[in-house]
Amino acid sequence: MKFFGSLLAVTVLAAAPAIAQQQLSIATGGTGGVYYPMGGGLAEVINNNVDGYSATAEVTGASVENMGLIATGDADLALALADTVEQAYSGTGRFEGQQLAMVRAIASMYANMVQIVTLADSGIESLQDLKGKRVSVGAPGSGTEVNAQQILNANGITYDDIEEQRLNFNETADALGNGDIDAGFWSVGAPTSSILNLATTNHIRVLQLSPDEVAAALGANKVFSETTLPGGTYQGVDSNLTVIGVPNVLVASSEMPDDLAYAITKAMFENIGDLQAVHPAAKQTTVDFTLSATPIPLHPGAIRYYEETGATVPEKLHP
Repeated sequence: MKFFGSLLAVTVLAAAPAIAQQQLSIATGGTGGVYYPMGGGLAEVINNNVDGYSATAEVTGASVENMGLIATGDADLALALADTVEQAYSGTGRFEGQQLAMVRAIASMYANMVQIVTLADSGIESLQDLKGKRVSVGAPGSGTEVNAQQILNANGITYDDIEEQRLNFNETADALGNGDIDAGFWSVGAPTSSILNLATTNHIRVLQLSPDEVAAALGANKVFSETTLPGGTYQGVDSNLTVIGVPNVLVASSEMPDDLAYAITKAMFENIGDLQAVHPAAKQTTVDFTLSATPIPLHPGAIRYYEETGATVPEKLHP
């Protein structure tokens, strides 16, 4: 459904004997990531619980493209990384000169977790142990590389201190398994298939950041958040681990009717088990996570739901 100029169409439909369901488009990402199944699960929740609406998850180029689709009205809901959302809203970074001030958040869904993986017998037990080691920092120019460099630099480690290699997720897992590198960074929703596969053939360790290292990283990027990688996510990683998270945000246009934004928010949180059944990343989809991790103002309809739950919405999240 496009909200720009849609009121007349709604009025005409209301006069018909049967009101056709209005279509909602959810912009996600590629089929191999977390956005697409998460968007598909949300579409199913909307289809089953929001009267008069039918939603469909759309394959897209993910965060940056999705913000443009919201701005043009070609998508009604979209998933995007928090730093991309914040840049679009403020007209900075990749959105310099094209501020999308109409963007509003519905919820923060889950965090990409910066997972620093090594083999259990590598002797690497902390971030500082990466010095002098062969480390994959992610594919060139990727979000993983950006996040890896921010975390390393915030904790006094530069590329001069490591032998950095720029490998994608599958290449990083293969190189670890083959002994070609000593550790690798992933910035992605958990669990992710490349680490899952690595853990089935090798004993792995995911590095635990110290409280001071977490604090330093949070100071390096305002959209970083502290989150937990649950024990059991990967074979051999049994304890909960504190990691750096980069929130993924569900957004809409400020032109979405308040009642619809409220109905979507309410349906999602009251049927969150259905979303969790689609992908375990939705276990992070909570009101508390939304209120602590969302980088831009919430839609008034979403605020209405949160306040009904008894939550106090921070002033910075009010439009």
